[in-house]
Amino acid sequence: MIVSGAVTLDGVEALLEQGRAQILAGARVVDLAGVTELDSSALAMLLAWLREARSRNRELAFTGFPEGLTAIARLYGVDGLLAAAQPDLSTHH
Repeated sequence: MIVSGAVTLDGVEALLEQGRAQILAGARVVDLAGVTELDSSALAMLLAWLREARSRNRELAFTGFPEGLTAIARLYGVDGLLAAAQPDLSTHH
């Protein structure tokens, strides 16, 4: 699944549902390299997708993790939750 453009409170609800549908359809990797703008709602969306995948005993990985999102994850203390799904995150500590 590819996520691009702005991932902010204004459009995150639609992205959340689109992502859930793709996870149900079997998506296992989320490419975030095309994200141009984000806020804390992007982090909430990724955590919701992880919960969705895990509730179905599926793995979900993130690639192209934006540095701004890494900073938000650290601020909220959830960078450890994302580290397993985003191996490069652990190298930014």
